Amino acid sequence: MSKKTEKMPPAMTTQEALSLTGFEQINGILMGRFAPPSIGTLMKYKMHAVAEGRVVFRSTPDGTVLNPMGSVHGGWYGTILDSAMACAVTTRVPKGCIATTLEYKLNIIRPIPVGMMVEAIGETDHVGRSTGVAQGKIVGVENGRLYATASTTCIVIKLEPPKAG
Repeated sequence: MSKKTEKMPPAMTTQEALSLTGFEQINGILMGRFAPPSIGTLMKYKMHAVAEGRVVFRSTPDGTVLNPMGSVHGGWYGTILDSAMACAVTTRVPKGCIATTLEYKLNIIRPIPVGMMVEAIGETDHVGRSTGVAQGKIVGVENGRLYATASTTCIVIKLEPPKAG
C-alpha cells in the first residue's frame, strides 16, 4: 500500500513578502498559498485561525514531544506559543515588513495531558514601526482549561528588495 503524499505549497519568496501585508502573509499560510513554517511540522502543530492581531495554532501533543519525566516538554509549550504570538504580531505589520521574536516569557500552569487537543492563541497588545508586543495562552479545546500563558516582544523588520546582479 502506498502512502498518499500531499503536495506542499511553495515557500514565500522575499519578492512576495515585499508585496504583501503581514496579514496577507500569515493568511496565505493558513489558506495553503505558502508553505507552513517547518517548525510546526517538526513539533506537530498547525495554524488553525487567523484574524488581524490574533492567530491560533492547534495540536495534540503525543509521545514525540515528551521530556525525560514523561510529560509534555516545556520547550514545546514555548515553541507553539512563540509561533502564535509572533504570527499575531506579523498580522499587523505593513506591506514589505515581517516580525520576529526578540524575547518571550512562558508560564506553565499545569501539564497538558498527552493526547489532548489544545489551542495556542496569540493576541497583540501593540504593534508599532519597530516592535510589537503580544500575549499568548494554551487552552484545552474540549475543556477550556488554561495550561500556559506567555508574553513576547517582537522586532518589526522592513525588508529590502533583492539586489540585482
